[in-house]
Amino acid sequence: MVHDLSRRAFLKSAAALATGTSLAPALAANDKIRMGWIGTGSRGYYLLERFYVGKSDRAAVVTALCDAYDGWLARAKDRVQTMGGNTPKTTKDYRELLADPSIDAVVIATPEHLHHQMAIDALKAGKHIYIEKPLAQTIEKGEEIVKLVQATGKVVQVGTQNRSNSLYHLAKTLVDQGMIGEVHYVRAFWYRNSLPDNPAWRYVIPADASPQNTDWNAFLGPARKREFDKRRFYQWRLYWDYSGGISTDLLVHQTDITNFVCSKRVPLSCMASGGIYRWTDPDDDREVPDTLSAIYEYPEKFHINYSCYFGNERYGYGEQFLGNEGTIEVLNRQVLNFYPETFRGKAPAHVAARKPFELNLPGNDNPAVEAHIRNFLAAIQGREKLVAPVEIGQEAAISGHMATLSYRNGKKVLWDNQARRYSFV
Repeated sequence: MVHDLSRRAFLKSAAALATGTSLAPALAANDKIRMGWIGTGSRGYYLLERFYVGKSDRAAVVTALCDAYDGWLARAKDRVQTMGGNTPKTTKDYRELLADPSIDAVVIATPEHLHHQMAIDALKAGKHIYIEKPLAQTIEKGEEIVKLVQATGKVVQVGTQNRSNSLYHLAKTLVDQGMIGEVHYVRAFWYRNSLPDNPAWRYVIPADASPQNTDWNAFLGPARKREFDKRRFYQWRLYWDYSGGISTDLLVHQTDITNFVCSKRVPLSCMASGGIYRWTDPDDDREVPDTLSAIYEYPEKFHINYSCYFGNERYGYGEQFLGNEGTIEVLNRQVLNFYPETFRGKAPAHVAARKPFELNLPGNDNPAVEAHIRNFLAAIQGREKLVAPVEIGQEAAISGHMATLSYRNGKKVLWDNQARRYSFV
């Protein structure tokens, strides 16, 4: 009976995810949305693939591409020609792309230090935006984006695609139905490992990379000026000038989806610690930690215990929602497990009637990304509500930034949601 309930909940959730809710259209539903892609490296190139595989091209066409490296531009152009059947314009200057009045919407999949200015410029140019997380490199810059979105009325989706993952929708449904009782505690974790010849986030640098085919100044943007550095350009996640590291690349996904599943918003406080424990080769100049733990306290007696380590991958990544009457865990975005509490063999009848179950959907992250993109396009056409609007994306980013601030300052961080500012204690 309980297993049947979980199946029905899953199907109901999946149907809701597919249909959404109507809104006033930003573009006529039968008009094909013309899109520009800003950032076509690893993530941007992947999003292009999911755009086509997920049939988003039925609602939109990619007409322009922008990247600071010629190699990524050429590769993305080929992808559009091969999968989309048209030849897009290419440029290294995103402002040139934004100046094209025919473009309705843009994808921003660049290093996070570039998000703020690109988003502000895109909104001022009248574009709708799909922007990768975190929304911006700092809380303050994220707040500026939110205010301008609200002023312009543009559709902005943040790339926290777990909110489009059917397993998390099932988890939320089960929590809302009381299947695990009251939830006051969540464990979230992300563990990785790799051999010494492939250190974490040391992405392969193209053999032809040079100042001649790489617009270094475009990459630096508002960051401090320095000489051309291949590592910093192609492995930017490892440096504070361009990235918050674990906090804003990994943790933010998991605090965000915890907020979604457990109907929470932003934490009251965060205390984080860690360091560079795993990748300590003298030639490795990374700045962000490879080991991080963070404790979050929320209103209404709610707690998240987060951990990340790049030296062991045994447990992968996931979230464990620990209710008073049971546990729901979502692992690697593709497995959901439900375990009722046993109460040392004396479980109340309504809990004892519940049976554990597992739902396994291999590769479920790809359909989630595809759904997230389709939802963005449908929102532009007024057919659905956004799954991850800018306000929610900012709340997700705040959690990540709080961990970074705590780690870098060695202090506990408090968030005042009414005043929209943080402080240290």
